[in-house]
Order: sequence, then C-alpha cells, then structure tokens
Amino acid sequence: MERAQERAAATAATGGGASAALELLVHGVGGATPEKMLNDPRTERVTGDDIAAIFRRTADVDAEHRAERPGGEPVQEAYVWSNLTSGNGARALWLLLLPFMVANLAHWMRPPTRGHPRAVRLYGLLVRLAGLSLTVLLVAAACEVALDLAAWQCAGSRTCAERNSWLGFLSPALSHDGWWSLPGRRLALAALVPTALVVLLWYLSHRTWSAYESARPMGAAGDMTEPEPTASASGASASTGHHRRAPGESAATALGRPGFWFGRRLVARLRAAHTAAGLLTVAAALVWAAVRHDRAPGGPTVLALLGTLLGSALLAGFAAVLWVVCRRGRSERRLDRGLDAHLVRRLPLAAVVLLLLAVPYAGWARPGWHSTRGLPGDGVFGALTLFQGLLAIALCAVAHVLHRALPEPRCAMRGFGGPAVALLACALGGVFSGGVAQRVADWLDGTTAPLPGPPVLLTWQASAIPPLLLVLLLVAVWLARGTVRLARAEQSGVARDYPDESADDGRTRRIARARAMATLTDRTPTLVAVTALVTLLLGAGALAGALATGRTPARAAEGVHPFVHGAAETAQALGSWLIGLGFILFVASGRRAYKDASARRTIGILWDVGTFWPRAAHPFAPPCYAERAVPDLTWRMATWTKVTGGRLVISGHSQGSVLAAAAAWQLTPEVRGRVALLTYGSPLERLYGRWFPAYFGAAALGALHEDVDCWRNLYRATDPIGGPIRLPGDCGPEVDHPALADPLAYGRTDLHPLPAPILGHSDYQADPAFATERSRLLARLRPTEVPAPRPEA
Repeated sequence: MERAQERAAATAATGGGASAALELLVHGVGGATPEKMLNDPRTERVTGDDIAAIFRRTADVDAEHRAERPGGEPVQEAYVWSNLTSGNGARALWLLLLPFMVANLAHWMRPPTRGHPRAVRLYGLLVRLAGLSLTVLLVAAACEVALDLAAWQCAGSRTCAERNSWLGFLSPALSHDGWWSLPGRRLALAALVPTALVVLLWYLSHRTWSAYESARPMGAAGDMTEPEPTASASGASASTGHHRRAPGESAATALGRPGFWFGRRLVARLRAAHTAAGLLTVAAALVWAAVRHDRAPGGPTVLALLGTLLGSALLAGFAAVLWVVCRRGRSERRLDRGLDAHLVRRLPLAAVVLLLLAVPYAGWARPGWHSTRGLPGDGVFGALTLFQGLLAIALCAVAHVLHRALPEPRCAMRGFGGPAVALLACALGGVFSGGVAQRVADWLDGTTAPLPGPPVLLTWQASAIPPLLLVLLLVAVWLARGTVRLARAEQSGVARDYPDESADDGRTRRIARARAMATLTDRTPTLVAVTALVTLLLGAGALAGALATGRTPARAAEGVHPFVHGAAETAQALGSWLIGLGFILFVASGRRAYKDASARRTIGILWDVGTFWPRAAHPFAPPCYAERAVPDLTWRMATWTKVTGGRLVISGHSQGSVLAAAAAWQLTPEVRGRVALLTYGSPLERLYGRWFPAYFGAAALGALHEDVDCWRNLYRATDPIGGPIRLPGDCGPEVDHPALADPLAYGRTDLHPLPAPILGHSDYQADPAFATERSRLLARLRPTEVPAPRPEA
C-alpha cells in the first residue's frame, strides 16, 4: 500500500496527463471486494483506511503517467465502503437500535413544500419528540424487568426466590432479613441494569460519533455562508426560498448544503439529552416507589419531604431535556463546528447526580415497607403509548399541510409515509419492550403462585400481534394474486421483446415472473399504510382495554360469549408465544452476527438502506455512513479533477448511485461540470424519490441532471430495486436508457451457447450497454478546464 501511495503522490506532483480519464466505481448494498469490482485479483489501496478506501489494479497505480491507456479505457478506481456498516463484531449490537433507526428515517420522509417554514420546523420537532419517547420506553422496559419483575416481585416472593436461587440474597425469607433484602435496597441494586443499558447506548453513540460525524466535508464554500438560526429545523426545502444559497449549493435539494453531512453538533446535543432522559427515568423509578410509601398515612415526614424535593428536581431535569430537544434542529447551511460543550457535559452529569441521590433515598430503611403486587408506576407505559399515538396523529396533520402546499405526484402515501414510519418505530419499541418483559416474567414465574407479572398494557399489546399478522397475511394474499395476474400479462411482453426466438413456455414464464415480482417494490406503500393504520387502531384498542378493565384480555373476557372469550385467550397465548419466538430469533441473530462476518454483512444490508441519513431525530440510532462516504467521494473527485484536469465518470450501483448523487451535489459548479454520472440498478427515484421526496424529488433529480455535465441511467424490468429516473419532458430520454434486456439472450446463441441467467439487480457490467454508455459519457466530457456545452434537446 505504501508503494501505491508513493506513486499516487508522484502523479499529483507531475500533474498527470491532459487526456486522463477516471472511472470511480461505487458498490451497492451488501458490499463488494475491490478484486470483484475491478475484475482483477491484484489490487492495491491508494488512499483510505481499513474502514473505507479506494483501490486500483496494481497495473494502474501509475496510470496517469502514461500517454494513453490501452484501448482508450479509463483508469478504474473502486471505492469500498462496506465496512462502514458491517465491519467488526460490535455491529451486532446495532440490532438493539432498530426502533431508533426507523424513527430517524421518519425525520427525512417529510413531503416537499413551498413556504410553511413553521410547519417544517414542527415536523422535525415532533419526530425528535417521538425519538425521545422511544428512549424513555426502552429504559422503562429495562426498569420493568430488573426493578419490578426481578427485584420487587420475584425477590419478594419466597417461592419465586427459591426457584431462582441467584436472587436468594435479596429475598427477606431466604436471607433471613439480610441487609439487601429491604425493598429499596433491592431496587437500588437492580437499578444497575437499566443504568448499564443507558451507559452502553451512550458509549455506542459517542464512539460512532467520533468516527462518522467527525469526517468533515469540503468546507471552503460552507465557511462563506450565513449563520444558521438557533431554532432552525432540519431539511427545510430549498423550494421555500427562505435562505441565501452558499456558493456551489444546489438550488433544488438540501443535500447540496455545506453542512448537510456534518451533524456533530445536533448529535452531541441529542446524545446528552437522551442520556440524561434515560438516567432520569431510572432515578424516577427508584424515587416513585419510595415516595408512594412515604406519603401514605403514618409515613416518615422527613423522607416524604426529601422525596418531594427529589421528585421536583427530577421534573426539572425532564423539563431541561425537553428544552434541549426542542430548542434547535440541524445546522446545514454552514459547517457548524460548535459543540455546546457545557451543555453536553453538564446535562448528563446533573442526571447522574440525581440518580446518585435517588439511590440512598430509596435504600433508606423504612419499617413496614414490603413489596406487594407490582411496582408502582405501571401507568408510565400507558402514558407513553398515548403520547406516541398523539404524536403520530399530529405528524399526519403537519404532513398533510406540507403535501397540500406542493403536491408531489410520486410521493409515497400522499405524504403520510413519515408519520406511518414514525408510528411503526414506536410499535417496534413496544414489541421490544413487551417481548423482553414477557419472556423474563415467564422465565422467573415457574411456581404455583404466579407473580403479578408485567403491566397489563404490555399483555394487551402482545395480544394485538396475532390480529395484525392476520391482516398482513390477507394483504400478502392480495399482493400475490396481483403478482400472478401481472406475470400472466407479462408473457406477451416477453414474446415481443424476443421476437426472433423460438417460444419456450417455461422460459417465458420465468422471465415474466421475475418482471412481476420486481413490481412488488412499487406496492410497498400499500403494505406500509395498512400496517400503520391497523397498528394504530389495535394500539388504541389495547390501551382502552387495559385502562378500562385493568386485567389481561383473557380475564377481561370472562363471562362474555364463549367465542369472544376463546378468541381473547388464543390471542393472548399466541401473542406471548410469538413475542417469545421473536425475542429468541432476535438474540440468535445478534449472536450469529457477532461471530460470523457473512451474517454481519447480511444484516449490514439493512443498515445500508436505513443509515444513509444523518442522525437528526435519535442520537442512539446506528451512525450515518454517508457522513464519511460522501466527503470521501467529494474529496476524491475534486482533487483528481484539480490535479489532472481530466475527465471523470462516477459509476454507482444500487445504493452506490445514491452516494454518487449526494457527492455530486456537494461539488462546486466547476468540478460538477467536469463529472459525468453513470447509475445502474439505482433506487434514486423508485425508492428515494418516493419515500424522501423533499430531498430526491423530481425537482432535485432534475437539478442534478442540469448540474453534472451528463448523466445516464441503466435499469432492467426484472430489477426489484433499480428503476428509471423519470425526469419530465425531453430530459427523461437524455438520462434513462431504455430498459436493458434480461436475460441477455432468450435461448442458446453463438454468443450465449448456455442459457443466460436472469440477472435482476446484479452484474450490470455484463451487459454491452454498460461499456457503450460509459464510452459515450467520456466522449461527452472534454479534458479541459471549461465543461462542454449541453446539446439542444
């Protein structure tokens, strides 16, 4: 590698050749090796590190010194970024962060708009509040498991403590009223578990923040822009026209702003707020149980007063957390290097102090205090559920206002995609919380005298899972039926595409089936909409049932019609079993991902899609790899064109095409004019344009076509991810190549003596059209300082 870097440095010193041409390859989801990308077993890293790097063929390390490449081919470089999402074994812990990641996606799904800056700010604020509620929910679930089920209920029951001997020293009966057997001391010791969870989340967030959000983009333009207002929200659409653009900033999308991929300040603020919220939740669980006892008639007056003061301090702490979360959004129009160091340090430190004060208060000896029934505070789960439901409804109202101001025809779910995904994030958090609580309760409660168990609401929520799965099964049947019909209709299209081939019914059916299956991606909004709506209705029903009856569904249905009672018992038992199965699969997946790199890459595909966006709503979400990848690509394109003055084609496959587009938006206009864009299997419009229309809508993609010198997009009808860019007017044919044939040959031919495979989303370079389009892009570019003019349409 050192030899490669020395040659690259020598190339930079000499300035390269005027006719130099470079193709920068960017792989997609799942990752790829440089050997596979460059189709050569001998490669060398020319720049980068073990996380993300650029490779060349060994024979091409000094290619800029040569007057001409053999056959006029460009030098190829491969940017390998897969380790950003599937590197070491610690990535397995990211499974714990799935609800946070989904909530963060909802932030970026807002509809585009014209005007309404306050509505844009309100949308971002509501999603940040939803993210904060998820943190409190997760920590509250950990408190439920450790403090309520283990320390309060099981350790307070002789039969349960005898069965779980590791809790014997906490049991008053088994330890003969030992020092740790007092209820408050049991709770204080058990508080180590949720506290450790909060510390783990803080550590993961801080570690990834130092590695990902610390990669600074090219800031020459960003330093010249105006300051960001303190109350600004993330991602105000450029179509609102409420700010002066920085030099080089794209007029149609926020992704061209200098500070878009530099979110250190907001993530640090949110991390401090969420860490403090988690620690305050643990402290509140300790204090509330003791305060309830102290305020009872005959309780200790001094302790009751101390509990009131401590409770007031906790409320002030939560108010400070809300102020930090609501105070400001992202700073995108400049490179915001501020970190609010005092707030980042003092807010979590104040929460730690309150937690340390809560421990001796709860652990103080109180005669006559015994753990009976469940730990006080079950209403927290109901309050969180109600709060999250109201947030989802408010998000729907705001999204409707934004979408109505500037309707985007291709926008998924008419602008309601963000609220639906936010609701699903909250539902995932509920499933995680309820699943852990139910499994731990079943594990501890193996006695003839059952424990009170987790809060009734969690049982109601688990019972809602079977009806939800039944509805989803009906939707799947409907989608399958439509796919079968479409596959039959596609058979005539296959015959038209291969007119000179002898018919083969089996081959025709397989091609038609692949095309029909690829269209399922376009019907994802229907599935998400049905899931979100049914989840909202079932969640409201579960909350109402738990509050109205105070009993589990099976017990609440006693005395009614036998069919209803049987359905309630079945739903409760099946829901508990499904949650248990899901919890086991979740743990098994995490364990396998920790040990197996291939399994980690499979899970990394999920992160490739979900962690493209910066952490704007939740600091504990998996880190945004694009905050490292986009600056890498931007620096490489800018420095190469500056040193050589040559031509550059950036070729992006799948998710790599999204990174390529984001990097192109970050370039200055002079550099963008010397860059050609080749995308294939690209989800730019099909997924990102529909689900993230404020950033990848028709206006943004049209502006990208105008900004770069030239752009061609390749896709197949059998590709379930990639698709056309669909630019309006004459721009569409300029960018979109007609759908490539897949398979390349219908039957056996001289060029394909064996049956050609149906490639779908992979191996676009195997199609001759790829090399043809790349050559045309290079010919379109001129190796001069001034970009070539655009031809008239």
